[in-house]
Amino acid sequence: MGHKNRKIKTMNFNKKALLTMIFSMVITINVWATKPNIIFIFADDWGWGDLSCHGHPYVKTPHIDRLAKEGTDFTRFTVASGVCSPSRTAVMTGHFPARYNINGHFAWVPSNAKRGMPDWLNPKAPLLPRMLQKAGYRTAHFGKWHLANNMITDSPLPSEYGYDAYGAFNCAGEQMPVHEDAKHTIAFIEKCNDEKKPFFINLWIHEPHTPFHTVPKYRWRFRELPEPDNIYASVLSHADDRIGEVLNSLDRLKLTKNTLVIFSSDNGPARAASPTELTLMHDTATGAGYGIGAAKGITGGRKGYKAALFEGGIGVPFIARWPGKIGAGKVDNQSLISAIDLLPTFCELAGAKFPAGYRPDGVSQLETLKGRKSPTREKPLFWKAQSRWPAPKGRPHHWVSYAVAYKNWKLLSNNEFTHTELYDITANPFEKNDLTSKSPEITQQLIRQIKNWEATLPTQPTGKVFSVERGKLNPKK
Repeated sequence: MGHKNRKIKTMNFNKKALLTMIFSMVITINVWATKPNIIFIFADDWGWGDLSCHGHPYVKTPHIDRLAKEGTDFTRFTVASGVCSPSRTAVMTGHFPARYNINGHFAWVPSNAKRGMPDWLNPKAPLLPRMLQKAGYRTAHFGKWHLANNMITDSPLPSEYGYDAYGAFNCAGEQMPVHEDAKHTIAFIEKCNDEKKPFFINLWIHEPHTPFHTVPKYRWRFRELPEPDNIYASVLSHADDRIGEVLNSLDRLKLTKNTLVIFSSDNGPARAASPTELTLMHDTATGAGYGIGAAKGITGGRKGYKAALFEGGIGVPFIARWPGKIGAGKVDNQSLISAIDLLPTFCELAGAKFPAGYRPDGVSQLETLKGRKSPTREKPLFWKAQSRWPAPKGRPHHWVSYAVAYKNWKLLSNNEFTHTELYDITANPFEKNDLTSKSPEITQQLIRQIKNWEATLPTQPTGKVFSVERGKLNPKK
């Protein structure tokens, strides 16, 4: 009798376990089917005009053009800095990078110390991938990192920032070859598809940053061009093909309709300050390639280029595709979207909650992406950079230390607020008509906004953000 009871209990237990397992599977499949995947493609130094869909005279980017044809091209997107590391910090945290004293690119320790910077982004900062993990997403990062530097060997690895998988360069540890980004991205997509898990992927490609790592196949495509143009077009074409491989994998796995894909760039194109000879160079993270003499990026008429806070340095491509949710073949030339908006936008899309006490500087632009929101932006945008006044010779647009954009206005100022320029950025996006003298009240109002914002910023980095090498420079650190 007891044996029979044990058998009945075992059957009941197995039945409960089976029902629990089925219920868990139903929930997993439901989450996978309803939560959209996110792929954020972040190029490096890719100018607004460096796309064939933006009218470039010889660069060919059919796969990015496909995103524009099947999605919406937002022409007024701006990043939070004219250089790499602070721009990427804004994407990761949803904050202005000045809140972390990250106002320039991460270099070796003495350079970071001289500029009052930390040696890496604090892994304990509020981070987008960690928020998405808690919402049930698998997260991955493939490509450039530069939230530290490969020369700082004791800096945290990308895995410490909320990623389930990564392959990266410009970080500590082994450097992923720059052209393997798409391969790893596709493998991760396939794995998540098999596991029925929604995914978030940072695909942060190297191109067209120096060194220019060329491949003969792509040099041949543009063989009629002069060598510097040939090199530049070839690396962009190679990057576009790898993006195409990722898009094709979404098609193959029937994930296209449930995946938001965004293409953008961390800042405007790099240009030499004066005519520069084409030479080879070597980078400790990515290897040998051609130097700045092959940099031919264009801004589509915007003033300035990389490291400037004029639109040529911070106004970059931003193309978003999400079939059935984001309008196809549209151009939005009104909505002012910032890189600090990406974290709240992605979190709203994913159903992810903010950590306790966290307040982003950005706002969710999900309704804007869908074409359902007024283009007027009420929340101001701020920039801070390390710039010299007067402007260095050969770099006339690199004197700006502060900038603010509020509604239709944009003010740029040097460090001492002794020289400013004011533009109606809606009516004059190319910043050609300085209105400082005609609108002194607006000028003073925006200067006060910058100073009030500056007062909220830390005076120095805090937390475990210093290399052991820093102690050798200043034992008190």
